[in-house]
Amino acid sequence: MMGPAHSLSGAMAWLLAGAGAAWADHPMPWPVLLSGALICAGAALAPDLDHKSATISRAFGPLSKALAGIVDKIAEFVYNTTRAKGERKRSSGHRTLTHTWIWALLCGAAFSAAAGLWGRWAVLFTLFVHMVLAVEGLFWRAARVSSDVLVWLLGATSAWLIADVLDEPGNGSTWLFHQEPYLWLGLPIALGAIVHTLGDALTISGCPVLWPLPIAGKRWYPVGTPQFMRFRAGAWVENKVLMPAFMVIGAAGGIGATLLTF
Repeated sequence: MMGPAHSLSGAMAWLLAGAGAAWADHPMPWPVLLSGALICAGAALAPDLDHKSATISRAFGPLSKALAGIVDKIAEFVYNTTRAKGERKRSSGHRTLTHTWIWALLCGAAFSAAAGLWGRWAVLFTLFVHMVLAVEGLFWRAARVSSDVLVWLLGATSAWLIADVLDEPGNGSTWLFHQEPYLWLGLPIALGAIVHTLGDALTISGCPVLWPLPIAGKRWYPVGTPQFMRFRAGAWVENKVLMPAFMVIGAAGGIGATLLTF
């Protein structure tokens, strides 16, 4: 899928998670519900860091482009060294390592650990990165015609304000993990990456989400829906069916999370 659909699916997933958490008697304070939806929307773009032309690879200028090149080479190396005998060698790492659930869980764990080890500055960095990505994904038309500096300023301002709100007693810095502030930050990040892989599994190429489990003699088996149900990224079904569905389902999840909290 394309960036806007990925971001919408990420926001939808966190809002649904909010409804589920409330039902399970662990309701999210509204700042966690809102900020988590934005973080998840940004994180749903992150697996495409293995492609130099992706939204995330362009979001932070030369720095993210250079990082994309490094991630692509690492993903290519991992693929070629772990591929099964019948899988062809690749000269690109796109849709390999960063499109697995192992990668998603490791990313979530890394950001949670950073928040626990380095406190507020790690939290601000995490929020800044994902607020910028959320703007790029959810408001891509506006972001495309504006300067990168304006998007970065918006991301930085949003990160600072959100952190200040979350730090207020009862607003969610210790949600779910009462003794460890912001340990929950990794959850929307991991969920966003997982939702990204599920979205790509709907497209023609499928997605190797279950690596390294061997499936049909392959280590990088492209998991997906039946072939007749798949579509090309950016096709009408994505723009006319899936994106409106993500918005409706996400809104329902947000309303449900709010109502179940009271």
